[in-house]
Amino acid sequence: LMPTPPLRTPWISSADGLFVTDYFTRTPRKLSPFRSFASIELFHFHIPEDTVIAVWNLITFKEQGGTFGDQCPDRSITVYFRSGAPSVINPLHTHFPRDTAVPGSFALTLTWTLPNRTTGVFNVTSPLPGDWFLAAHLPKDEGKISVKGLYEECQYLFQPQLIVQRLVNIAVLYPGYVTEQNMAPHNRSCLYKVFVPSYTSRVLVEVLQCRGAEGCPLWLRVRAKAPPLHNSTALDCQEHTPCQLALDLPFWQHWYYVLVERHPGALGTISFQITVQLTDCSRPSLARPPFLPSSASMNMPHSFGSAGGLALGDSPPPTSPNSTKRPLALPSTLPATERCWPVRPTLRNELDTFSVHFYIFFGPNVSVPPDRPAVFVINLLPVLDSGGVLNLELRLNVSSLRGENVTVFGCLNHEVPLTSSDNTSVTCETESLAGFLLSVNATASLSRLRIPYPQTGSWYLSLRSLCATEHGFEPCTNVTAEVYLRAYLSPCINDCGIYGQCKLLRTNNYLYAACECKAGWNGWGCTDNAEAFSYGFQLLSTLLLCLSNVMFVPPVAIAVRSHYLLEAAVYIFTMFFSTFYHACDQPGIVVFCIMDYDVLQFCDFLGSLMSVWVTVIAMARLQPVVKQVLYLLGAMLLSMALQMDRHGLWNLLGPSLFALGIMAIAWTARSIRRRHCYPPTWKRWAFYLCPGALIAAAAVLLYAFVETEENYFYIHSIWHLLIAGSVGFLLPPRAKPGGHLGPLPRRKGCGYQLCVNEQEELGLVDPAVASINSICTS
Repeated sequence: LMPTPPLRTPWISSADGLFVTDYFTRTPRKLSPFRSFASIELFHFHIPEDTVIAVWNLITFKEQGGTFGDQCPDRSITVYFRSGAPSVINPLHTHFPRDTAVPGSFALTLTWTLPNRTTGVFNVTSPLPGDWFLAAHLPKDEGKISVKGLYEECQYLFQPQLIVQRLVNIAVLYPGYVTEQNMAPHNRSCLYKVFVPSYTSRVLVEVLQCRGAEGCPLWLRVRAKAPPLHNSTALDCQEHTPCQLALDLPFWQHWYYVLVERHPGALGTISFQITVQLTDCSRPSLARPPFLPSSASMNMPHSFGSAGGLALGDSPPPTSPNSTKRPLALPSTLPATERCWPVRPTLRNELDTFSVHFYIFFGPNVSVPPDRPAVFVINLLPVLDSGGVLNLELRLNVSSLRGENVTVFGCLNHEVPLTSSDNTSVTCETESLAGFLLSVNATASLSRLRIPYPQTGSWYLSLRSLCATEHGFEPCTNVTAEVYLRAYLSPCINDCGIYGQCKLLRTNNYLYAACECKAGWNGWGCTDNAEAFSYGFQLLSTLLLCLSNVMFVPPVAIAVRSHYLLEAAVYIFTMFFSTFYHACDQPGIVVFCIMDYDVLQFCDFLGSLMSVWVTVIAMARLQPVVKQVLYLLGAMLLSMALQMDRHGLWNLLGPSLFALGIMAIAWTARSIRRRHCYPPTWKRWAFYLCPGALIAAAAVLLYAFVETEENYFYIHSIWHLLIAGSVGFLLPPRAKPGGHLGPLPRRKGCGYQLCVNEQEELGLVDPAVASINSICTS
């Protein structure tokens, strides 16, 4: 669903600048009880850059039969929020597969404030720009199987709306330039942003020549991707001289926001200068010069907000009325902080949806030298790759260690490689950076990592070999470890195993994959067997559902004995396809399919309805021609109805009521003509019709009101037994044969004469012989 055109109402804040408000909404959708991630409703939003606040308005209302569901029970609704990819949720507290990293998300539970409507609000200050995903669901239900259309179900509809407020014309800082600023008394803060290109190991923000009424009453805050918050990296310029804030290992190819905020209670005008220096990790002894070469401009976006498209290397940044920019005299040598190593790219090979292999040039065997790390990059495309699972596998070639106790550590980080200069570092986390750690050695030579719904962008894998000693890990000497590296994107974890099905889902134009488990298995990859069905239970349930159809053998025998051959053929058809349909419909591994599942289901439903149809029509005792026409017409109409909706209530109830109406008309007409109740004998009513009707009614009640997912195996087997037993009781007895009909006298007057030559029917063509036994009827 495309978002509605944003409503823009700019307004001026004398303190903070120009704001623009955008509004987005989504179509209401029906929520479902949670069984797996395939049963949730997913909503996709996009938050623009420079957003200072995002407000989600969460609207929920009830419906029942097209009207407001005031009588519907209040069911709690859980909503999950995550930036960059859908939330990996686990409301049933099941176990995740091994080697699976579970990214965090924020959850919110909505409570009802009105009988049929409620509204919740979720605010995010300075949200991360880009894709945001909302997932909503109802609590898990008791698993009751209800007949579609039997009664009006309560529907819970959920509609999220997003209102964002973003700043425009944010001042841009250029590395190596000084920006002068005068903060007026009515202004609380000044906001800037600077773009950090690739291969940047350090960002240094410095406030110079700060002059105010009471020294330098300013706070300096820095944050990546979005404007700073109260808990962002901060520095009090009044207590630190010089006022310098350094960030190591910044995110590559992202904006960094710098907020200069006045102390509470500070009065008067404050003047200061601000500058940013970026350290190029490929040349740690030099900072990035004020005038970058033209080739470096490829890493810089062309949209610079208020500064306008600046061609780097052509001219210095323009000045504005409120601030001035001038080049800063850079020292020839800056202290080296971090050193980066060449990043080896991977080749992307798309096989199918969410089936992508990342091949390494001159791989897949990777040599990890002892003196430096090996760094690789995996690029996940925006939106397209966030709905699958990122898989990483490391396998150590033990023969390459030459007897040394070598451990190869791998750090997988998002948007920046973690290549610490500390050789003994075995963690993948810093104060502002968190990653995933993998390790392989001679005893555990295989390590795997799975990340469901990974954030898109660049993922960097840094491999480092260290030797274990008595004092911990130390750099190895003259040992080059060889590692087999495999990275790929898959729809689900291990294709959901043998007890699950990997489903490709879509919400509007966004695709994602999820597992749908069966046979009592649960979990993200259908690996949690806490409530799993045993093999014996699966075999017993299959045998119950299949062998209960043997109950159709007595009705078939009764039909053949009573010369109801067409009815017997329908019962055999029903028994055969019901048996093999349930053998193919089992959720576990005890499954046997003789043909396509959809064909078996259609034939099973058609046979069941036709059995009811032919039985009731046979009870009406109509003329043979009328009965055959109704049989054929019923088969065609039932096939059409099943093709339209196989689970609808009227597919079963409509033909049954129509057949019962025909039977009632036939019995009433026969009773009026004979002036006696039909069927005429009380024994037929007491021993056949009433028991058969009671058995059929009990079967329908069990099917419609008692059957659940837990008792399906034996309740549905009882349904087979009762339906087949009722047929044996309700099928009418054989019609009494009439007397021998001789040649009928020829009617006088108008009419026609039909001569049936028995000899011609036997294939005799002699006219002399054929005319002997001719029977003429008129």
